[in-house]
Amino acid sequence: MASDRLPAVVTPYGPYAEMALHVYDLEMRGHHTEALLAADRAEAILRILGDERSRRAARLGRMYALSFLGRTDEALRIGEELVAEQGPVTGPRSTDAKIVADTARMLIQAGRMDDGLHHLANAMVMLDVAPRKSVRYFSAMGSLCEAAKVADLFELAETAMLRGMEAFDSLDDLFQSSSDVQYAELLLEWAMRLEQVHRAEEAAVLVDKSVALLSSWNARADSPLGAALLAVGHAKVGRCAEALATVDELLLPMRRDGQDHEARLLHLAHGLALRSAGRLREARREFLAADELSVRPAQRLIFQYELAVTAAMDCPGEATSTVLAALNEHIRMLWQLRLDRRTMLQQAYRRVELEAARSTADRAAASDALTGLGNRRQFDRRMAATDGPGSTLLLIDVDRFKDINDSFSHGVGDRVLTEIAAVLRAHCRSDEDAVRFGGDEFALFLATGEHEGRKVAERIRQVIEARDWTAIAPGLHVTLSMGLATWRPGESGRDLYDRADGNLYTAKRAGRNCLAFA
Repeated sequence: MASDRLPAVVTPYGPYAEMALHVYDLEMRGHHTEALLAADRAEAILRILGDERSRRAARLGRMYALSFLGRTDEALRIGEELVAEQGPVTGPRSTDAKIVADTARMLIQAGRMDDGLHHLANAMVMLDVAPRKSVRYFSAMGSLCEAAKVADLFELAETAMLRGMEAFDSLDDLFQSSSDVQYAELLLEWAMRLEQVHRAEEAAVLVDKSVALLSSWNARADSPLGAALLAVGHAKVGRCAEALATVDELLLPMRRDGQDHEARLLHLAHGLALRSAGRLREARREFLAADELSVRPAQRLIFQYELAVTAAMDCPGEATSTVLAALNEHIRMLWQLRLDRRTMLQQAYRRVELEAARSTADRAAASDALTGLGNRRQFDRRMAATDGPGSTLLLIDVDRFKDINDSFSHGVGDRVLTEIAAVLRAHCRSDEDAVRFGGDEFALFLATGEHEGRKVAERIRQVIEARDWTAIAPGLHVTLSMGLATWRPGESGRDLYDRADGNLYTAKRAGRNCLAFA
């Protein structure tokens, strides 16, 4: 029956998720500018519709597009806002971990390494306990991979990538293509960094693996990023004609559309192909163009290294040899810093684990075992903190609950309490709380005024009354009595409770199954 459905979000994103997913689809295919335009439309419409979860997902898509377009400050601002908003109703655990990992990546890109590694450790701990067989876990692992990659933690990045790909027995074409492209990009960057520290054989294995992945993918999906990566791979393995054909087709459109990530890869491929043909000065021009489009130090290091090697080939002599030797020493020291980062990440991970264990223990002590809502301890905490504008307390009693237990059994009574708890939880925003502080006594701490609080209370009462309780036990009918009070200047938490409690008893005297307020 339609009336049995909760008026609350039950999907991972929201009832209008398709608009947000369209932003993701464009972003995953590498159409970043189009994704921003789609995010503009989606966020405006979803705000009007009141679908905050889907709007949040669209903002996340906007963050990715901004990041790929090199607008890191704007992307980081969105990421930090999304992390700060995380709460019980923002989304599944994997989704929150993904946002934390994405923010970690941008913090590292912005040079805030300590903050970035702390966020990375947070994401790892969250994903340790997240359900693994889902699209959300797959996506979160992809974000963890990217964050690890920008910190030069390539081994962790590969582990995250492979674990994400294990989330499914088989991926559909879109997700398979996306994962192949991301994994191939990781392998290529890793290979180029290995070449810089003179581990050429290991690098060649990674390049071959990347080209194989991308060659298999290329027939299945439309992605400028995948095509640009394949051009780099082709140039690396000596298939320069194919690399140049891709550059001719895509470089100017990518530059025109502001897709700098793809453009710098195409400049790199062009430079490698030209250098292979002995056209050294033209190759230097391409490496310079790629360097100008770089946003990360690690990216600049790749292009500057290729520039130095090309200069040494073009103008052999003591000066260029000295510059190349100095750059090689700098690269060796940076590579060594990876070990320090691994140690820092391990320490951050242990700290986060301890914090999470303490938080879990604290939540367990403040949670009701039957319903999962807050318990009397949490109720007392919230009452002590309820002393400011916009605080509304809703007290709820289950009508004739003793009769339900006596007539249908305590097992049925427990089912009633858990079903009511689910409805209450669904009506709480991230800064609000639902608790069970007595046998059949519940409270909602709402961050709203009286008018909005009354609307929330009425929705809850109507959902409970309209529900088909006979599915639990034939003849069962459940209603609620409610008392609502909104904080007044100078009022203590105890005063607020007394007024809400008085209104609750007014509702009971009025015949039950109603809301009473001032």
